[in-house]
Amino acid sequence: MTFIDKLSAAWRTQNSQLCIGLDPDPAKFPAHLQGKPDAILDFCKAIIDATADTACSFKPQIAYFAALRAEDQLEEICTYLRERYPHIPVVLDAKRGDIGATAEQYAREAFERYGADAVTVNPYMGFDSVQPYLERQDKGVIVLCRTSNAGGSDLQFLDVGGKPLYQHVAHLVADKWNTNGQCALVVGATFPNELAQVRAIVGDMPLLIPGIGAQGGDIKATVEAGRTANGTGMMINSSRAILYAKSDESFAQAARQVALETRDAINRFCA
Repeated sequence: MTFIDKLSAAWRTQNSQLCIGLDPDPAKFPAHLQGKPDAILDFCKAIIDATADTACSFKPQIAYFAALRAEDQLEEICTYLRERYPHIPVVLDAKRGDIGATAEQYAREAFERYGADAVTVNPYMGFDSVQPYLERQDKGVIVLCRTSNAGGSDLQFLDVGGKPLYQHVAHLVADKWNTNGQCALVVGATFPNELAQVRAIVGDMPLLIPGIGAQGGDIKATVEAGRTANGTGMMINSSRAILYAKSDESFAQAARQVALETRDAINRFCA
């Protein structure tokens, strides 16, 4: 099953367009996990088990693991997701961007070492930096387009032939790179007007939409701008607001409650 097929099935069977980001920060863990050698693994597994029925995808952010020398725990988490929740896509948030043989190694890392269904990539170095990912036709390639951070405007709004760079990227991916139908774009919830413009450019292509929750993106505006004609097409990501809803032993139950509320809010505006 391809990433797009798996995601489409998850939208339907999970009744969800909520993507849950796994950004483990041990400083925010509850006291009973502090100092444990496998604290990251235990924390993430508890979050996954508590929220799996609310999500259309999980998105581990590789930097949170690599900075703590916890790549082995990330491997275990990805394996856990594949084995326990094989119907839910795993998106490795790596934002890789390099060329040739180096890009091939990054693709191997994402798809062979971690077994991800999709990976985020940076298009700044052009097609040959993305091609090694596209060669794995069953995998998703999620290209940065209009990011949720304010500084994204430094480059993404530059004029390129009469349109801003982020729109050029959207056209490039939709018209030239998505020959196997495996691409998606990252577009931030913090910019609903630009989100709507990207949706108009790319049709039904999936959009990974960060920026709700801790970053303050509005769910109603996001859904109205990002949904497809049939009310799907989105992976609306929330990380910190779910992961750290509480800092005591009830953290997983609190995460579940926030995830349920977020999923239901998304669904309400999709109707």
